[in-house]
Amino acid sequence: MSIKSELESLWKELQPTSAQLVAVSKTHPATAIQEAYVAGQRIFGESTAQELSAKHEQLPKDIEWHFIGHLQSNKVKYIAPFVQLIHAVDSEKLLQTIHKEGLKNERQIDCLLQVHIALEENKYGFDEAELYELLNSDRLQTYTHARISGLMGIATNTEDAEHLHAEFERLQQLFERVKASYFGDAAHFSQLSMGMSADYPLAVQHGATLVRVGSLIFGNRSYPSA
Repeated sequence: MSIKSELESLWKELQPTSAQLVAVSKTHPATAIQEAYVAGQRIFGESTAQELSAKHEQLPKDIEWHFIGHLQSNKVKYIAPFVQLIHAVDSEKLLQTIHKEGLKNERQIDCLLQVHIALEENKYGFDEAELYELLNSDRLQTYTHARISGLMGIATNTEDAEHLHAEFERLQQLFERVKASYFGDAAHFSQLSMGMSADYPLAVQHGATLVRVGSLIFGNRSYPSA
């Protein structure tokens, strides 16, 4: 199937839900992104600052670029002028840097706090205690150019649907508690990013507003040789 037909299938599936599609274009060429853009897709996700910066230069300026990978603090400056949303803010140090770079660029950068929900130890993110410590502190008020717009999580890499349901449900409940207790009616705190190509239908059942899908659209990624 073509990129266009795969996108149309996903749009149709997501249309009755509150979820938007983030087309994960990392490692795929600008020509593939352009093909998806012509088909009507506007939100694309990248996971390295260098690749994202290069594609931003090459492609239409009305693309909404999301950074979805682990972001090193020293790389924030490369994407701060244009990135629309940073999904995986996994430490306060990174949040501080995003604020500083947002200030330099005279723009407020939307961010999602990444919560560690998976069994794998190599996943990044805040645990619930760390998340609440940050939310209960006064420090968030000082990060005026890094706006917390929701939460993000990566589920365990498993085919056990019951396990995935439990992880997505836990993150959904945490999102709802955090919104009610700390953000109230603030319209900007509205995003719950969870679900990828293998598990996005389960994430949507648990209220995902952003699903990160790549291989279903673009095929398997071909990683550049070292």
